[in-house]
Amino acid sequence: MRKGWMAATAATTMLFTTCGCASGGASSGNSTVSGSITVLTNRTDQIQDGTLKKYAARFRKLYPNVKVTFEGLTDYEGEVGIRMRTDGYGDVLLIPNSLPVNQYPTYFAPLGAADELSQRFDFTEYGSVGNRVYGLANIGIATGFVYNKAVWQQAGISEWPRTQQEFIDDLKAVKSRTSAVPYYTNYHDGWPLRQWTDHIGGPNCDNTARDALASTAEPWTAGKDLYAIDGLLYSAVHERLTEADPTTTDWESSKTLMGSGRIGAMFLGSWAIPQIRRAAKAAGHDPDDIGYLPFPAQHNGHLCTVVQPDYKYAVNTHSANKDAARAWIDWYLTRSGAARAEEAISTVKGTPLPPALKAFDERGVRIMTQTEDRAAAVSRIDKAAEIGLDAPDYRRRLVDIARGAAPGDQNGYFAELNRKWSQSLKKLGG
Repeated sequence: MRKGWMAATAATTMLFTTCGCASGGASSGNSTVSGSITVLTNRTDQIQDGTLKKYAARFRKLYPNVKVTFEGLTDYEGEVGIRMRTDGYGDVLLIPNSLPVNQYPTYFAPLGAADELSQRFDFTEYGSVGNRVYGLANIGIATGFVYNKAVWQQAGISEWPRTQQEFIDDLKAVKSRTSAVPYYTNYHDGWPLRQWTDHIGGPNCDNTARDALASTAEPWTAGKDLYAIDGLLYSAVHERLTEADPTTTDWESSKTLMGSGRIGAMFLGSWAIPQIRRAAKAAGHDPDDIGYLPFPAQHNGHLCTVVQPDYKYAVNTHSANKDAARAWIDWYLTRSGAARAEEAISTVKGTPLPPALKAFDERGVRIMTQTEDRAAAVSRIDKAAEIGLDAPDYRRRLVDIARGAAPGDQNGYFAELNRKWSQSLKKLGG
């Protein structure tokens, strides 16, 4: 069992027992599996630096008759969404977040029985329809702030903030005592703003919080998770603790800026830690300066983080080489070492937490997963309310209001969001 892992309730505690984790045919190689497969990926950086090519070469030693090629998509969600209107969306792909789970059987081949695969992998419930699994995640992602420890030390900060006011005070210290931008919004690219949604459940350490939105009339009310999450972002911007012009932010350059000590913190999934550490090293700085902070809200004396799966790997139901495609997924998840190389949380049961999250383990941060029992209902309410919890636009407006580029204030905007959600809930009979 992973030391220090604690869920909000015993029923949802993630148990990681030691297992052999054999990967079917991929565990011993199989010369009878053959064919050429195309793997669609959002990791264009790993195509450019040769990482994926190296994985393919190792895979081919076990499967000499399988040729793997990669196709990187910069706007992954948009481009794959268009391609899935045809049969030509690769052999292996990452399931777009925008695709409803009930449509998985239409587009993807089943990977196995849920009750069997759940003994080997975490998060199988996210890719299952009935007792069939259609998508398997390679890594789990924790929620929190990537931060530059050297910058915070220069600002005189020695302890993690445990309240939102302490966090804002720390950002003020960074602003007054260093030359770094205390917090960077990544407003222009947008998708990092969406990542704040992943922390629903964290402020109150409630593993049912996302499902509870299906029956919550006013989620942006004091004491609720979204009030805490969006309130913290609003405060950081309103207090002038972010970049001067958020419309000019750039994700790729932000990694170098943080790695070289010119940004104090960014809210990102734990997947971003190794990327920013590499950027720090490339810029001639110490990659160990890059650390990870939990969201500054305590519940019963504990800070909490939410872990959920990254993209899920699937096999195109139209693929002519399904066996080869499945062999690649099995090998990549269980034998490639990709999760370890990214310092990510492996979904293979029995795998220890990565070094990047060692501090979470040592300090007793509660790590939990969210229930997904009412995900479809929440999605319908959100869509009818035209808010977009999993899109960046409503938080872009939040930032605009906070910086004075749009009329209003936090209370007025939260009242508007509550009204939209409440009306949608009532309309849909929630």
